[in-house]
Amino acid sequence: QVQLVESGGGSVQAGGSLRLSCVVSEYRYSRTCMGWFRQDPGKERERVASVDRDGSPNYADSVKGRFTVSRDNAKGTLYLQMNSLKPEDTAMYYCAAVPSCEGVFCSGAACYNRLLYERKYWGQGTQVTVSS
Repeated sequence: QVQLVESGGGSVQAGGSLRLSCVVSEYRYSRTCMGWFRQDPGKERERVASVDRDGSPNYADSVKGRFTVSRDNAKGTLYLQMNSLKPEDTAMYYCAAVPSCEGVFCSGAACYNRLLYERKYWGQGTQVTVSS
């Protein structure tokens, strides 16, 4: 069974930075569309960013200019660099992989859209807390 394991969460003050990592247990899934979601208790899970197999990113408006998603396919690892953090970024952050979304038909914006609607493998989450 595919496993995704996140790390890097923690507590920071507003304006600080954190870098999240997500390691995928099976190499073949590390080359599919992947991304990050976040969820605060009592709120819906929010899509944050996606990255296709070639590294093309897309972002939610709420994080554009502050967050950077990237991947290292050779290491089977997904990253989320979060800068200029705000208290409203506080949430549990989850990485996800879309096993049916790979190749040329899953690039760029297509990856971002399909990340939201298609079956995904999920990590267990890592907590990010930003204090004012």
